[in-house]
Amino acid sequence: MMKKSLLRVAVPALLASALTLPLAAQVRPQLPPVPPAAPTNDTVQVNLELLPDSLAAAPAPIDSSRLAWLRTPPELRDLVGDRIGCIETEMPHAFNNHVLAFVRLFTERQRGYTQRVLERENLYFPLFEKYLAKYNLPLDLKYLAVVESALIPTAKSRVGATGLWQFMGPTANDLRLRRDEWVDERMNPEKATEAACKHLRYLYGVFHDWEMVLAAYNWGAGNMQRVVRRTGKKTYWEVHPNLPAETRNYVPTFTAIMYAMKYANEHQLHSPTLHYQQAEAMDTLQLGGRAFDMTRLARACGYADSLALLRLNPELRKPWLPTGYRPYTVQLPAAARPALAAVDRETLFDYCRPQAELPAPLPLRSVLLAGVEPFPTPNSPIAAKPAAAQPRYRRVRHTVKRGETVASVAEQYAVTAAQVRRWNELGRSNSLASRRQLVVFVPSAAPAPAPQPSAPTAATIKRAAPVRAVKAAAVPEPEDTTEAPALVRTAAARPATRPVARKALPAEAAPPKTAEADDTVPATYLVRSGDFLEKIARTHGLTIAQLKAWNALKGETVQPGQRLNLRATAEATIELAAATREVATQRPATRPASAASGGTPVPQVHLVQPGDTLYNISRRYQGLTVEKLRELNHLQSDEVKPGQKLIVRS
Repeated sequence: MMKKSLLRVAVPALLASALTLPLAAQVRPQLPPVPPAAPTNDTVQVNLELLPDSLAAAPAPIDSSRLAWLRTPPELRDLVGDRIGCIETEMPHAFNNHVLAFVRLFTERQRGYTQRVLERENLYFPLFEKYLAKYNLPLDLKYLAVVESALIPTAKSRVGATGLWQFMGPTANDLRLRRDEWVDERMNPEKATEAACKHLRYLYGVFHDWEMVLAAYNWGAGNMQRVVRRTGKKTYWEVHPNLPAETRNYVPTFTAIMYAMKYANEHQLHSPTLHYQQAEAMDTLQLGGRAFDMTRLARACGYADSLALLRLNPELRKPWLPTGYRPYTVQLPAAARPALAAVDRETLFDYCRPQAELPAPLPLRSVLLAGVEPFPTPNSPIAAKPAAAQPRYRRVRHTVKRGETVASVAEQYAVTAAQVRRWNELGRSNSLASRRQLVVFVPSAAPAPAPQPSAPTAATIKRAAPVRAVKAAAVPEPEDTTEAPALVRTAAARPATRPVARKALPAEAAPPKTAEADDTVPATYLVRSGDFLEKIARTHGLTIAQLKAWNALKGETVQPGQRLNLRATAEATIELAAATREVATQRPATRPASAASGGTPVPQVHLVQPGDTLYNISRRYQGLTVEKLRELNHLQSDEVKPGQKLIVRS
């Protein structure tokens, strides 16, 4: 009887629990209440704490995506999967454990990050949709800028990628985005967005798959082509295990961001405390090469914040522009036009002149009293001035004659070819155009070289040979700054009289020569935040190949705090000398005729670097197209390998 009574009580309870489980699975889970956001006065949120390089560069949101899948309640997993499957888009929206891990990251653990992105959504998304529609691309590609920069136009990664679309320096050069000391167009929302559309359209023409396009945008088209060629697989999820960690997380991050922003209301991400930004009507002001201070213009427009207009012109690297800079257009709100219409244009430009461009006040002049002789002081304007010191170097103009080269001119004035190139802003080529004017700095005591005959002689042709790899010792900067150009910082001097040439010894008996250090550049450089290899090489007048060889670098990535050698070390010099002797012993006795002597011209060759494609290579040489590259090199496809030599000009 006791057993029967227990069964009568237990059976209804079990049936009730079994019937309620399916009903509970259909109920949408309730998320915990969102704490109110702290009020802030920063309308741009430039102090946003971004993940390390981009969202995809961050480590996995938890220890394992499989573990996140198991920890997620089944009802929430099914709900997210159904919503992602219902998104109507041409972009990838596969649902798996990798995507679910990032969905929970942006809707639960990093809710504040997603909310700050939602504040800038209405400010930049209309601009993205305008250019995506212009180039006939899927409109949901606008979420790619969220993955790259969190919609911050001045975002900069640790490797140097900058702007809303995070362009590196070489890619920006290929897309014609200008960069200089004053302006970086990678941070211009309009120009950077149009450049990103062109780049995405090119990538889609290569891969014809949007998931592969997103991965190539992050890792590079050349790298993705090599993975496809090595594995024989052509879809993203097939090559997913062969990709680096950042690229493996890139496409799942894109899908999770797209889901989180489309279903922000369902996850209670919108809040009345958020500071939503809206696009406003803009006006322009043409500077026309005049000096201009943006902080003065903000004051003239009545803004309390002097940096208000700089946020509307994020491509400016400094708050002012100098006189003679290329024509620049300032973006300012249309609501500020009545405040500027109160004065004429010239008055406005005079008021907005930067402090550095204003005339300096005249020094005070002492009044001489009759019968009183003041005591002279070093700062006194009536103190006796010492005689002007004779400048140690003088500038000599040299007219290039037919047959002369950079090496022959440098040998004629006892300087190095590198100094001649630096003084005259010459490229790497050794040839010079006839009748060109060159500037050379020589010691004041050294006599000017005797004029040479106009016709090239045997000695002139002999001097045109490549200059030896021994650098001259550096000397201080010329004191006559009125004659020296602004870009000239150092001038090297050698003895005016050349040593008597000795008979060359055999390679085995020749005594070793040690190259003297060139003090015109520092020996080492400490990498700072925002530096990249191309910028360091361009600043110090070197090539990327030299920096990589002198520092034993395998790639082009440098880290802040890393110290780089800016000169060849003793070991590199010894290796170079040994390689030169080895090549000299193997060189044939007869040299091929050059183009100048009537022989067959030597074709120009490009060495393929990691990440290069035919499209990028063709953009670096004027008048060269992808079809011309295929024709010159007899290529059947667009695939190239690092180290491959391509003829770029016949």
